Amino acid sequence: MTSVIDEVLTEDRALFRDTVREFAATEIAPRAGQFDEEARFPAEVVQAMGPLGLLGIPIPDAYGGAGADLLDYMVAMEEISAACASTGLTLAAHTSLATMPILVFGTEEQKKKYLPELASGRKLGAFCLTEPQAGSDAAGLTTAARPKDGRYVLEGTKVFITNGSYADIFLVAARTGPAGEKGGTRGISAFIVERAFGGISVGRVEEKLGMRGSDTAEIVFQGTEVPAENLLGTLDDGFSVFLHTLTGGRIGIGSMGVGIARAALDFAVAYARERRAFGKALADIEAIRFKIADMAMGIHAGRLLVQDAARKRKAGTPHTLEASMAKLFCSEMATRTAKEAIQIVGGNGYSREYPVERYYRDAKLLEIGEGTSEVQRMVIARYLLESR
Repeated sequence: MTSVIDEVLTEDRALFRDTVREFAATEIAPRAGQFDEEARFPAEVVQAMGPLGLLGIPIPDAYGGAGADLLDYMVAMEEISAACASTGLTLAAHTSLATMPILVFGTEEQKKKYLPELASGRKLGAFCLTEPQAGSDAAGLTTAARPKDGRYVLEGTKVFITNGSYADIFLVAARTGPAGEKGGTRGISAFIVERAFGGISVGRVEEKLGMRGSDTAEIVFQGTEVPAENLLGTLDDGFSVFLHTLTGGRIGIGSMGVGIARAALDFAVAYARERRAFGKALADIEAIRFKIADMAMGIHAGRLLVQDAARKRKAGTPHTLEASMAKLFCSEMATRTAKEAIQIVGGNGYSREYPVERYYRDAKLLEIGEGTSEVQRMVIARYLLESR
């Protein structure tokens, strides 16, 4: 699965990329079509990723992780998503949304208890924020955590939860107090919730247009008792935990977009070289060549946006603007690139026999999850108009 467009990396990072790429090519890509066709969670792939350290790439080795950095994680996200976007999304939800918040906001006791299990892949994580009436307006959530005898009792329903049916550890947003003056963002807290606590059930499992191998489920909390020490961060200020988490997650979504787009370009280039029309290869037709040039340019630009945002986050400098730009550009670029790949492949591209239609369906979710394209434009515009 060599790519027609690659990047220059340090020797160590290039070796890491090649290792992940080989694993993705041999263990993931051959199954990707089947995962999509059967809407089947890639359990065997996720299990294989654990011993390789792929489920804990940016987690320090002191907590059982690979001890790599955020840029390495972005490299892996691109490679895995190029092979199978559903597997890439599974990894993103586990790492960016469930594991990293514990590393950033957790107490030392919480880190020692949960990070080794998550980083090793012995346990899978999920992020529970969205509710039936609280999607883009996440501050409108109604799931409640009521204090009782040194514990909190959770009641509420979460929807569109990636990994929901299979996760062992949930990062849950719940209302612990009344909304304050910040438009409802006060009075929300974050909790680390184990499935083993009980009172957790899986409701509707979504049948989706794309990312069909990724599990997306409704999670219902009914009298779930959570120890007080499982509060993540500060009581009633959990919204800051989720904003920080989503900002980092958006960079990962950008890498996913680059991966999907790269897979679409690779296939389109190979097809254009082999397919003949009007007495010559498609690759010799100027209209096709122009499409390929534009696709490659978008991928390169997207990757640079991702790297810029990742470097700023790694350095601890403000990066909300850069993360939203990376997520917005790469998600829309991935959809556009996959669409052009279908156009190049023609009628065959519309057939499920070829993977480009899957790339197109998978890419569309990136424009919706973790903040829609419209939300990203709001974030970018607000920063430029109000923060300067």
